[in-house]
Amino acid sequence: MFSSQLTNLQIYKLPNSILAPIAGHTDLPMRLSARRHGCRYAFTEMVDAGSLVFGNYKTNCLLIARDPSEEFLGIQLVGSEPEILKKAARIVNEHNFDVLDFNLGCPAPKVAKKGEGATFVVQRPDEAVAAFSVLAENSKIPVTAKMRILSEADPEPTVRFALRLQEAGARALTIHGRIMKNFYSGPVFFKMIRAVREALSIPVIANGGALTQPLYQQLLDETGCDCGMVARGACGNPWIFREIGAGRIDPPTLEEFAEEMRTHFYAMLDFYGPENGVRISRKTLLEYLRGRGFPGELRASVSFLNSAEEFEELLKAVRCGPSPRYWQMLEQNPGMERRLKR
Repeated sequence: MFSSQLTNLQIYKLPNSILAPIAGHTDLPMRLSARRHGCRYAFTEMVDAGSLVFGNYKTNCLLIARDPSEEFLGIQLVGSEPEILKKAARIVNEHNFDVLDFNLGCPAPKVAKKGEGATFVVQRPDEAVAAFSVLAENSKIPVTAKMRILSEADPEPTVRFALRLQEAGARALTIHGRIMKNFYSGPVFFKMIRAVREALSIPVIANGGALTQPLYQQLLDETGCDCGMVARGACGNPWIFREIGAGRIDPPTLEEFAEEMRTHFYAMLDFYGPENGVRISRKTLLEYLRGRGFPGELRASVSFLNSAEEFEELLKAVRCGPSPRYWQMLEQNPGMERRLKR
């Protein structure tokens, strides 16, 4: 058992923001993009414990890769079988991570059908706590958890489960302020997160709806948390960490935007190889272009991108800027998401 050795260690320097573990997104190139703009704390993509134990070696190496420049990196595991989680924790022990997070909040169908993530908590809470304990007992690094609120009206079920995780050795807890069935839509129930923060003695990280710097600040103000986790708000928008650090809206210029897209794209080619890198980059490029006023046909062309040469042609079109209507909308709505600066 290793957890007893970790009692007096502090995981995060507060206040601060954290890049969430996002399956299919928070790979090494995305994390380096976020770090260029002020992100200090970040996680790998969500990693399936069974895949880590039994999966393809090359795939696992990509999932858990860490750049020497990354001062802090956490890994998040999802799973439910105690023996597999024990083996996964021991594999993590052999690598250079700063924290091990257990996913108890993912609502995705592919996770739910295995009875893991948020479904694990709702359907088998006792087993979920026991599974967390397995990680805490076999990890050499601090173990945390990420979960969702269990009720929109009554804080008691969420607080009760959060206290059980704390008793099982959780060093910090991230709470997403939406119930499982709502996925990422609808209001974030700040009061439920606040109730957990007030009940626990470990750090509680607020999560949900932090798509812009003002919304991130609202998340902290309403929950009373010193730290928040940014997920979808960082996809195609690494500047959100610069804005959070500065405490004000500070979007990129069109030139900054195009150059970051270019740097991120070629980092993906270096990381995944030219052919796979181009294919995997498509969703990332779409995130950059989404909601920023670029023509629909330009965005549609990303889905057919097949080479670096085609990307350079795309980038020429990006440098021409969004539609005039987009700039008009910005003037009418200063708080608009996905902003650019002239």
